[in-house]
Order: sequence, then structure tokens, then C-alpha cells
Amino acid sequence: MNAIELFAGAGGLGIGVSRAGFSPLSVIEWDKWCCDTIRENRRTGVAPVATWPDPIEGDVRDVDFRPYAGQLDLVTGGPPCQPFSVGGRHRAHADERDMWPEAVRAVRETQPRAFVFENVRGLTRASFATYLSYIVLQLTHPELAPEGEESWEDHLQRLERHHTSRRLGGGLEYKVVYRVLNAANHGVPQRRERVVFVGFRGDLDLEWSFPVETHSLDALLWEQIKGDYWDRHEVPRHERVLSDRWRARALKLDERPLSQPWRTTRDALMGLPDPERFSDEAKAFANHRFQPGARSYPGHTGSPLDEPAKTLKAGVHGVPGGENMLLRADGSVRYFTVRESARLQTFPDDFRFHGSWSETMRQLGNAVPVRLAKVVADSVHHHLTNTRVPA
Repeated sequence: MNAIELFAGAGGLGIGVSRAGFSPLSVIEWDKWCCDTIRENRRTGVAPVATWPDPIEGDVRDVDFRPYAGQLDLVTGGPPCQPFSVGGRHRAHADERDMWPEAVRAVRETQPRAFVFENVRGLTRASFATYLSYIVLQLTHPELAPEGEESWEDHLQRLERHHTSRRLGGGLEYKVVYRVLNAANHGVPQRRERVVFVGFRGDLDLEWSFPVETHSLDALLWEQIKGDYWDRHEVPRHERVLSDRWRARALKLDERPLSQPWRTTRDALMGLPDPERFSDEAKAFANHRFQPGARSYPGHTGSPLDEPAKTLKAGVHGVPGGENMLLRADGSVRYFTVRESARLQTFPDDFRFHGSWSETMRQLGNAVPVRLAKVVADSVHHHLTNTRVPA
């Protein structure tokens, strides 16, 4: 099945989508370092990136999507969306910081069978409720584009009137659902929440819902209190640290949960030598170099080894915060290496990142976990494969 990806970043969403069986006809990203990362992995033959086309490096607003019309099963991407006031007469679709209008344009011009877009959970805050409704209605009725200098409020009202009129034969339409997904609940060793939008073209005869969660905190606690978690990892007894809150919750469990355990930071880093203590051994792994300067302070205390990692952040001005640190059982901290961060984002070990440490950490902090992308894309691919093709 054919796809295109917008705002590709370092490729986390794209790798997951490709592993699910989609083949990208185009990969678009404006950031030079992200494009260098994708090009390097194409050159070195890293699957599935080796089969991707050379990324289009530039502004998505300059891309004409119409040549792809009728060729696509899927459009994907993570449109940048900067906060702005929903009051007043702002023209959101003309705001240079907001790329949702370009995502909608890609859908309008290509008319794919489905799309998958993702964004930060903050988009679902109450203060953004009106704009979130605006995004969903644009994706539902992509042909109703803004007209001239029409304000976003006026465009929203026009979309609402069209949506409630229930006209027959109203043009291109998508059935859209969205949900905040916690990556940890789908086997990613990181508590990372993203809002995911999935839409299917209205002429397709299918029903769809988000995949069922497969992993849970309770299953992890059962393994740590009553299972073989510590022995399996050969953790000394004095390092078997569990918070009082989690221990109390675990002791209330009467039976083993049916779900799989949340994957922990320790699970993710298995086989990687500590780059601070074993620097020579660490050299055998790409992008696995110790970065000094980590320090703990209130609100930035690092990720405990025996929990899923905290959400990796891109950082401010290129400097990652405490979320990007490892917290050892003895209370000491150090920054995650690029390779360790890639493990937490479920990138393959042979995938290399271009740029300085702060730049590559920014790429990873903005990425979609590969495993989470594949879980969603697998389900979309399955439904598209088994649905009726319109005449």
C-alpha cells in the first residue's frame, strides 16, 4: 500500500508505518539534520528506511500534492502546532507556526483512503477545545477550504453548518476519531502520551476503533512483587527499589493481570554497557557516548530504572531537561545517551542519528515511538486490506 509522510522528523512514525506494510512514495521534512539522519540510514541500508525515497528537504507549503491523487492509501505526519489564543479574529490557517492546514491540504489534494496524524497531548487541553474541534471538522470535510481572508472562526462556523446539514453527496468526507494514547500501554518503555487522529474515507465500508491496550502498570507490579522481574534481570537485593505508593498498589492485587507488564527503562537498556563506567565497551554501539553535566533538582529527577521512562523531551534551546536522565538505585543521575534514548523510542539499534548531542536529542524528543506507530498502522492496514474497494 502506498503512503506519503509529512513532517517526517527523524522517522519514528514513518518506520512504524513502513513496518506495518505501507510503502512511502514521498517523505517530506524541513529540518536539515532530520533529513541527514534519514539519508544516512538510507545509505547504510537500515530497514525499512533503505527502501524510502530521498526525503524532500523544504517547506511543505511549497509541495504540490495533486500528482499523488488517486495513488495513496495513507497520509501520515505530525503537524507542528504552536499554541495561540482562540479569542479574537485570528486567521489560524494563515499562522506560519501552524501546519495543520497543510495536513488538511494534503488530504484534500490526494484523497487517500485513510490518514494518521499525531500531536502533543496539550492539544486536548480545555483551552484548545474550540481549535481541536476546528481540526477535526477540517479533516472530516477537507474540501471546504478557507476562502480568501476568511477568519478561522468564520471558517469553523461554515464547517459546522455543513456538518450538521447532513447533505447527501456533499463531496470528499472522512470518518475521523482521535484518542490520547499512552505509549507504555502498547509496549513502549516510556510513559509518553500523544493524541492520534485516524480518518477513513467516507465511501469505504468499514468500522474501526483504536487497538486494545496490551500492557499495564498492574502487570508490571505483579512481576516485581510476586514474579521473577528482579531475578530475571539479576538485580542485587539492595537495588530492588520500588516506591511505597507502587508497593501498596501491588500488594492489593489478588491475581495476575491478563495484560503484559509495562516495559521498564531497565528492560529497554538490556545489553547496553553503562557509557560512564564502561566507556570502551560503549564504543561498540553507535551514538552511545557519555554526556556529562546531568544534575537533579525539584521536578527534574530522572527516570527510575525499574519503571517506564518519563517522556523524553526535545528541551529548551537544545538542552534536554531532567526527563532525559537516568536515575540509578543509589540516587545518582546521568543523561541518557542518544542510543539509550533511541531504545526508549523503540528505534532499531542500527539506526544512526546525525548532528550534535543536543540536536539528536531534539530529534528523539520530538519523535513518535516506532512501536506505537506500528500498532496503530497495523490496525489501519488490516482494515484497509479487508474492506470493500469502492467501484
